Amino acid sequence: MGLQSGTARKSLADLVFERMHRAIKSGAYQADERLPTEHDLAIEFEVSRPIIREALRRLREQGLIYSRRGAGSFVRAVGMKQPLGFGQLENVADLLNCYEFRLTLEPAAAEAAADRHNTATLAAIREALELMRDATNRQAHREDADFQFHLAIARAAQNSYFSTAMEALKDHIAVGMRFHGASVKRDSAGLARVFAEHEAIAEAIAAGNGARAKELMFSHLTGSRARLFQASASVSGEDA
Repeated sequence: MGLQSGTARKSLADLVFERMHRAIKSGAYQADERLPTEHDLAIEFEVSRPIIREALRRLREQGLIYSRRGAGSFVRAVGMKQPLGFGQLENVADLLNCYEFRLTLEPAAAEAAADRHNTATLAAIREALELMRDATNRQAHREDADFQFHLAIARAAQNSYFSTAMEALKDHIAVGMRFHGASVKRDSAGLARVFAEHEAIAEAIAAGNGARAKELMFSHLTGSRARLFQASASVSGEDA
């Protein structure tokens, strides 16, 4: 059941998480059944224990498992934890409200990530950044990699409220990223400038500079919002 042949675009923790997520959802484990130990799971998936630990942490965040001190991890009964949700994004006002919330949430997450990141969570940030670098070099924008970058920072903050909120906002954030990506591609230097913003945030987190990471994330989101709505106003003016 090894994962070494898995897709290179996903981390081993992603693959372990997805495999275990499917197993739990399919009913392979019963409610309150104890999962194998980290050691046994590492052998089963042919990965290290830190990778197993990261996958289990994400399963806990999703409300699929729970832990008992000294006893291990157990499968949670389906339906015990209701997913966080924000309804449908229906208009421009909703998108502005989403940005307003992100401007409170993500700078704080970036600051915490600078203080609390570990090798695995920093690697996830850098992995998403490399996907964005590749897309930028091809004059393209990958909304999936962009979101994964922001989500990886929330996870690196080691506070499940940050990452759970980001996951719940995924569809809303995707709308903004899609339009923002289209707007920056109209400017030949736009994609490179936006990538540089992401890279600077990652560097500040890696350096442990929380104040700088917070400032850069706030500036990036403010700029993203401005570019998006300036582009929208420009298009509306052209159509008028």
